[in-house]
Amino acid sequence: MLLATFKHISSKNADYGAAEAYLTFEHDEFTMKPTLDENGRLIPREDYRISSLNCGGEDFAVACMRANLRYEKNQKREDVKSHHYIISFDPRDGTDNGLTVDRAQELGEQFCKEHFPGHQALVCTHPDGHNHSGNIHVHIVLNSLRIYEVPLLPYMDRPADTREGCKHRCTNAAMEYFKSEVMEMCHREGLYQIDLLNGSKERITEREYWAAKKGQLALDKENAAREAAGQPTKPTKFETDKAKLRRTIRQALSQATSFDEFSSLLLREGVTVKESRGRLSYLTPDRTKPITARKLGDDFDKAAVLALLTQNAHRAAEKPKAIPEYPHTQKGRLQEEKTAKTAPADNTLQRMVDREAKRAEGKGVGYDRWAAKHNLKQMAATVTAYQQYGFSSPEELDEACSAAYAAMQESLTELKQVEKTLNRKKELQRQVLAYSKTRPVRDGLKQQKNAKAKAAYRQKHESDFIIADATARYFRENGISKLPGYKALQAEIESLIKEKNSGYNDYRAKREEYRRLQTVKGNIDQILRRSEPQRRKEQSHER
Repeated sequence: MLLATFKHISSKNADYGAAEAYLTFEHDEFTMKPTLDENGRLIPREDYRISSLNCGGEDFAVACMRANLRYEKNQKREDVKSHHYIISFDPRDGTDNGLTVDRAQELGEQFCKEHFPGHQALVCTHPDGHNHSGNIHVHIVLNSLRIYEVPLLPYMDRPADTREGCKHRCTNAAMEYFKSEVMEMCHREGLYQIDLLNGSKERITEREYWAAKKGQLALDKENAAREAAGQPTKPTKFETDKAKLRRTIRQALSQATSFDEFSSLLLREGVTVKESRGRLSYLTPDRTKPITARKLGDDFDKAAVLALLTQNAHRAAEKPKAIPEYPHTQKGRLQEEKTAKTAPADNTLQRMVDREAKRAEGKGVGYDRWAAKHNLKQMAATVTAYQQYGFSSPEELDEACSAAYAAMQESLTELKQVEKTLNRKKELQRQVLAYSKTRPVRDGLKQQKNAKAKAAYRQKHESDFIIADATARYFRENGISKLPGYKALQAEIESLIKEKNSGYNDYRAKREEYRRLQTVKGNIDQILRRSEPQRRKEQSHER
C-alpha cells in the first residue's frame, strides 16, 4: 500500500482469540492460516507492539466473552462479533518523516481511545506489510459491543450509538469521518497521505487484490513446470477480469475522439458500454451482468470518459501536418537531444561544504578529498539550477529567495487560518452535540409542575444541566443565536479539511522551492567568495 490508507473489516467469528493470534503469530498471506514450524508449533511474529483497552486486566478474548454474556449480545451466528480497522502508513514515512513502530502504536492507541470509546479493543502495530512493502501499519480490533455509555461523537447518528450494551455500527458516514480524521492525523504528524475522501482512479477491492496475488502465484508455478518440461511459457503477469477490462477501456480511450467511436472500439473487443441514469457500465462477453464504472474506478465513470474524449478531440484538431521521416540514426539522435532537454531538474542538489572550516575543525585528509569531489558535483548542479531559473545576477537570485520566502509565509498564514477556522467549527460541533444530548433532560424540566419539583429534578440531573449551561454560555460568548444543523456543520468541516489538505500541499511545495533556492544561493555565495581572492590575485600580477 502506498500513502496512508484506512480500511474496515467486520467479522462474525465468535473466537476472539483468533484475532489476537493473527496479530501476534505468522500467517500465510493467501490462506490466512497460521504458519507452523517443523514441530507443528505457531511461529511468533518477529516484531510488533500490542496493547489492550477497556479489558480490566483480563485477556481480550475472555473480557469480550464476559461482556457478551453480561449484556446477552453476540450470541447468534449471524451477529457481527468484532470490527477490524487498519491504518497503513506510507513506506517512506519511516525514512523521510521519522515514523517508528512505537510512535505508530501511540497514534493507534490515541485514535482508538478518541473514536471508539467504550469498546474493548486490541491495538497492534506491525513494522511491515504482508507483501513486504515496508509500510508500518496499525490494527485496531474492537468487540462490537459497547460496555459503557459514551458521549455522542460526530459520526454517530442514533441515540443507541452512545448507550451501554449497544453495538458499534460502521456506516458510510462513519467511514468518511474516520478517513478525514486519519488525514488530519497524518497532516498533524507531518506524514505522507492522500485525499481519502475522494475516490481512486482504479478501485481495487480486497477480493480482487487477493485474486490477483493467488492468480500470479499459480501462473508462476505453471510457468516453472512448463520451463522444466521444455514447453513454452505463458505471459508472466496475471491479470484479473477487471484488470483486463480496465486495460481494454484505456486502450479505447487513447484512440477515440467521441463517445460513439469509444463504444465502437470497445464493441470490437466484445465489450458493450451502457449508460443508465447518467452512469456507465461495461458488459464483457463472459458475463450476464455488467460491471459498473464505480467498481472499476473514477477513471471509468461518465464524467472522466467524456472529459478525456473531449481532450482527444481537441488534440486531434490541433495536430500539425505530418513531416518527412528522418533517417533512423538521425531521428534517434534528435530524440535523445529532446529527451535530454526535457529531462526533469536534478533533485540531488545539496549544500557545498566549507572545506576550510572543516579543516579547522580537525577533519582529516580523507574527508577533505570527499568534500572536494562533493563540491565539484554540487557546483555543477548549482550552475545548472541557476541557469534553469534564468537568473542573470546574484541580486536576482536574492530577490527570488525573498519572493519564495514571502510566498511560503503567505501560504503558511493561510493554512494556519484554515486550521483555526476548522478547530472552531469542530469545537462548535462538539458543543452542539453536547447540547443536543441534554435536550430530553431540559424538556423534562418543563414538565415539572412546581418549583420544588423543578429543584428536585435539577438536582437529580445536575450533571446534564451543568453541561447544558456550559454549552449555552459558549453559544452566548460566541454570539450564536441559532444552532447550525448537524449535516450542514459536518459538510462545512469536511470542506475545511479538504481546503486544509490543499493548503498543506501548497505550503509544502513552496517550502521545498524556498529550500532549493536557499541551497542555490548558499552555493553561489560560496563559489563567489572563493573566486574573489583569485580575481584580486590576478589583478595584482597584471600591475
